[in-house]
Amino acid sequence: MYCVCKEHVELAIDHFVDEYEDAPDLLNLATTKFTDWEPPERCEWCDSPAVVLVL
Repeated sequence: MYCVCKEHVELAIDHFVDEYEDAPDLLNLATTKFTDWEPPERCEWCDSPAVVLVL
């Protein structure tokens, strides 16, 4: 699972496919709310705001 900015979505998808050999689901963090988990505010690969959850 990766929380990333728009710039790093393709990189996160590539990493996910390499690791799990399956296509990930993409969730918009601005419109998706979680009850027991708070997503990180920053991208995994840079300091930009995380906007997509790749899982």
